[in-house]
Amino acid sequence: MKSIGERIKEARKSAGLTQLELAKKTDLSRSYIGDIEKDRYNPSVSTLQLIATATNTPLEDLLPSTKTASPTGRGVRIPVLGRVVAGIPIEAVEEILDYEEITPELAATGEFFALQVKGDSMLPKLEEGDVVIVKKQADVETGDIAIVLVNGDEATIKQVKKVNGGIMLYGFNPDVYEPHFYSNQQIEELPVRILGKVIESRRSW
Repeated sequence: MKSIGERIKEARKSAGLTQLELAKKTDLSRSYIGDIEKDRYNPSVSTLQLIATATNTPLEDLLPSTKTASPTGRGVRIPVLGRVVAGIPIEAVEEILDYEEITPELAATGEFFALQVKGDSMLPKLEEGDVVIVKKQADVETGDIAIVLVNGDEATIKQVKKVNGGIMLYGFNPDVYEPHFYSNQQIEELPVRILGKVIESRRSW
């Protein structure tokens, strides 16, 4: 499994860019580009979005998706990467909070990561502290719950509905979060990107 730094280096080279050229395109320093390629730092989602745009690489190709063997030998461990706000979008946090196990059969169907929910806009289906298991994919069907990156550095968990001229993002708790419409133009310009589909939620008691 390639590290984030290796993925970034591969994307940069595929785009035919030197570290200095990538630094100029992203307004990052060349030394910082070098450091993240050597995995000395863990870049934020917003930084990954800048690099993805500059190298014309899908953001999901740069996101960490570590899979490790479970100590029990029965499952595959995936990291809980950070907190996602189920409400007003805020910047996603990159640190690994914990690990969750998924079955080998599920792991074989794609790339997965886990995120922790904060906020109450998705009540009663999702509560603060719940962990959602997410399959990395750049598109979802109407009615699916997805992790959506808005404006490059804001991650939110919402139900997606495709409508004429754009998409609607819904929370299950309308008292907290009103449906939000993004036009096709906004989707391209902000941008608005789907990172993955929520396939399962887990709650600790």
